[in-house]
Amino acid sequence: MLTVTQNMMLPTAITGSYPRPLWFDMSLNGQSFKSALGESLFREQYLDAVAAIINAQEAAGLDIVTDGDTRFDLAVGGKSWFFYPIERINGIRGHRDTSQGWMGRHGLRPGKILWEVQEAYQPGIVKEKLTRGPLEYTALWQVAQRLTDKPVKFGAICAPALASMLWNEFYADDKAMILDLCDIMNAELRELAAAGCPLIQVEEPPHHARSLRPDCTDADLEFMTEAFNRQLVGVEAEIWAHTCWGNPNQQRFYWEVPSYDRAMPHLLQLDADVITSECASSGGGRADPITRLKRSRWIG
Repeated sequence: MLTVTQNMMLPTAITGSYPRPLWFDMSLNGQSFKSALGESLFREQYLDAVAAIINAQEAAGLDIVTDGDTRFDLAVGGKSWFFYPIERINGIRGHRDTSQGWMGRHGLRPGKILWEVQEAYQPGIVKEKLTRGPLEYTALWQVAQRLTDKPVKFGAICAPALASMLWNEFYADDKAMILDLCDIMNAELRELAAAGCPLIQVEEPPHHARSLRPDCTDADLEFMTEAFNRQLVGVEAEIWAHTCWGNPNQQRFYWEVPSYDRAMPHLLQLDADVITSECASSGGGRADPITRLKRSRWIG
């Protein structure tokens, strides 16, 4: 187990997204970030919002800060976590309404958070080979890093998670689509690291939630590990992988507190320097596989 000594520093940071200031009421709406900075009202609001969010983290004494994912639009249920890249990857056109089927399978009804979320999320339709568009992660990070002397951690969705909000009408199978997404993300992350970003958080490898499904095979988990690591080839930065249970667990979507048991061996094969887990909603429960493995690179 990790042994903490007096001269060992455990740096502190938030996971990522931060509440928007109420006065920041602009959205990118699919625009290029660099183009939007040419609009005076968006530029002023965006820069002030990032400065305020970083200042709040510095005042709290955090060692590592983030831009609060301020690029995300005002949208229902964190929709932009998926749709910021979806709106900027070439080969995606239109959307498909799958909400009724998804909600029906899980017995959701109006008034539940997930009903609202799935009604608002409409998967993008993959019509052509996916290629890199104006994600502009480097420019987003540079804006934030100019506002602080502390290291700025940049977080972004991983390709396997992003694929869950796409409707494939082009590729022979979803695995081929995911591998192309991995190559897009790899190019973006390599450029980000080369610009000097010291910490990159690749968010939500799907292993832990997927491993709870009865139709998930070990081969599925192995493929997700391969795909996650494909994004990181040649990315010269400290890599954090963030896992959480999200809104489904907050509504006790799972009938028992979910466990990392099955996912853990696969998560430990990720090419990440730090793996974070979400344990607050379960009161730290089901952390036994973490302690049994006695690995020092896991942060709860």
